[in-house]
Amino acid sequence: MKRLLSLLVSGALLAGSGGLALAQQTGTTDTVKQGAKDVGKGTKEVAKGTGKTVKKTTKKTVHKSAEATSKGAKKVEDKTNPTK
Repeated sequence: MKRLLSLLVSGALLAGSGGLALAQQTGTTDTVKQGAKDVGKGTKEVAKGTGKTVKKTTKKTVHKSAEATSKGAKKVEDKTNPTK
């Protein structure tokens, strides 16, 4: 009787774990594909954000340097103009 009970419990555990493994196996392909798509979308958004930041910073730097160049050119012009 004791042996029959342990055999029954062991059989139930094995059958349950086999069914669980089968249930996990079914959707893995879709899950992996969806996960890869989600990662790709996330990477795309990060790249777009980085690109926008780089563009903004570059534009700001170019304008500041152009302003400084203009300022320097005015100083040189004032120094070379003897009428003032």
